[in-house]
Amino acid sequence: MVDLLQKLLPETLPRAWLFLFLFCLIVSVQYWFTGKFGAKRQRLPPSPPALPIIGHVHLIGSLPHISLSGLAGKHGLDVMLLRLQGTVPNLVVSSSSTAEAVLRTHDHVLASRPYSVVSDTIMYRSSVIGFAPYGEYWRQARKLVTTHMLSAKKVQSFRGAAAEEVSMAMAKINQAAATDAAVDMSELLHTFANDMACRIVWGKFFLKDGQSKLFGELIKDTSRLLGGFNLEEYFPAVGRVGVLKKAVCAKAERVRNRWADLLDKVIDDHVSKRKSGSSTSFLGAPMVHQHKKIYQNI
Repeated sequence: MVDLLQKLLPETLPRAWLFLFLFCLIVSVQYWFTGKFGAKRQRLPPSPPALPIIGHVHLIGSLPHISLSGLAGKHGLDVMLLRLQGTVPNLVVSSSSTAEAVLRTHDHVLASRPYSVVSDTIMYRSSVIGFAPYGEYWRQARKLVTTHMLSAKKVQSFRGAAAEEVSMAMAKINQAAATDAAVDMSELLHTFANDMACRIVWGKFFLKDGQSKLFGELIKDTSRLLGGFNLEEYFPAVGRVGVLKKAVCAKAERVRNRWADLLDKVIDDHVSKRKSGSSTSFLGAPMVHQHKKIYQNI
């Protein structure tokens, strides 16, 4: 097919445009067949006419809530099906009764996040509580976090640390104000959140010089990967192309390995401090052992 297109199209046409044309053609054909014959096999909610590739994106204006309200009034007051992310369907719920059914009655069915190769790689098969699918493992992990991290006694013990970190952040702002210097609030709040997390989990001075900076860099890199554009999440069929999937996995694996190196060093330092009786963190052996046991049994 590529040879045929090369004969029909001008020789000056860049090869990149040729492959882009092929990609759009394949996606359009797949979308047409899915919409033409898939609707006969499934009972789907009402949906406005869509365009190939972009779906219903063109129907969403600068005020999405106004656009969605107008579409719901025309096509479905309770539920409506839109394609805002390539070929991935999105269910839009507009009425309070249907929202209650989704968020309360059938919450256990709809609680899990969609599969993501990035989170599955970085989070060790999505074992982190925020990305784990709903099930026995998630319930046990939530119980562990609630008991050891979010109990009333534990939260109260963080109060002094939180107040001190807030005072330090305000001191930086006051110092900048005294000299009429600009303050990057995004960087300031990001640093505050990282320092607070490090202090709560590992103790005030537990992270050595350089490790705290690396921790912040890893947070940023992880956030970029998790929130960045991943073609497979918009067009699942593209995931079958091994080259694209390997490229995404390679980036995620590098970040995961950097996390593993940092956390291994932190845990080793914690064990040494715990033996000497100078550890102030709640990274206790019982909690680590319990989480490992839950992860292995599920």
